[in-house]
Amino acid sequence: MRSIIIRPFITEKNTILQEELNKYTFEVDVKANKIEIAKAITKKFNVRVTNVRTVVMKGKQKAQMTKKGRFSGYRADRKKAFVTLHKEDKIDLIGSGTAE
Repeated sequence: MRSIIIRPFITEKNTILQEELNKYTFEVDVKANKIEIAKAITKKFNVRVTNVRTVVMKGKQKAQMTKKGRFSGYRADRKKAFVTLHKEDKIDLIGSGTAE
């Protein structure tokens, strides 16, 4: 069985989306569809998902010079999912550990 949710994106822009619009951003498996993503988020975080939007980010072409000449290839494709939760639900991605 493949893992659908790879990792959450924690950036300044995504933090603003979480606070204002209750939207969370995750990197997900490229082959996963919106229904599978919603079920995985619901199961893992015990929240109600209202909407899922996805975008596939194509891998960039990268080049590297070696002793044998130029080597070029592509980075892997990635898929990002923007998950909107019910207005009463929240996900604590960072963890609320109190430091004393």
